[in-house]
Amino acid sequence: MVQKKKKLPSAAKPSAAKKADTAGAKRRGRPRAYEPDVALGKALDLFRKRGFAATSLDDLSAATGMNRPSLYGAFGDKRELYIKSYQRYRDDARAAMVDIFREELPIRERLARIYAVALDIYLAGDSPRGCFTVVTAASDAVADPEIRALALDGFVELDKAFASCFRRGQEKGELSPTADVTALAQLASATLHTIALRARARVPRKELEALVNGAIDMMCR
Repeated sequence: MVQKKKKLPSAAKPSAAKKADTAGAKRRGRPRAYEPDVALGKALDLFRKRGFAATSLDDLSAATGMNRPSLYGAFGDKRELYIKSYQRYRDDARAAMVDIFREELPIRERLARIYAVALDIYLAGDSPRGCFTVVTAASDAVADPEIRALALDGFVELDKAFASCFRRGQEKGELSPTADVTALAQLASATLHTIALRARARVPRKELEALVNGAIDMMCR
């Protein structure tokens, strides 16, 4: 007699509900790189290191873990992703310094803290990357009006913030009443730009700090 094959008990088969749960878990388990904020941060790091032209879509795809259609869907084309990365950089830098600009501090201490935070930003990572505005956006601003507008807006915002610092120092008698607050603010901004470029060129932090201290002496004499 030929024996019929026995059917597996229903308990041995995965239930429909279990299959659905497994499928749902797979759909929900997207890699962290696909989280927009995380992916944007990785794109920012790459653009800041290489600039716009030298960063390819393949580079961005590898850095973020997103394929090209996903990148386009989340951020638009490469230029849009670059601009969003630059805006993210400015937001992060502003957040890192806003309290120092607002606190009531002696002008020398305020400037020293601002430059210390700036150096932390410029020298962070495996290799010094400097400032996105000065090192990267300034070059791309030549041909792109929107990037140029963002860079100029950043310069104006920084000058105004420094001018407010010097004005308060002047009101407290820390600076000469005849000091040119506008000129001092531009000098303070230029010092930030200088240490950003030198940081990119791997000038040691001690040398950058010495430059900062000399600039503060000049501005606050």
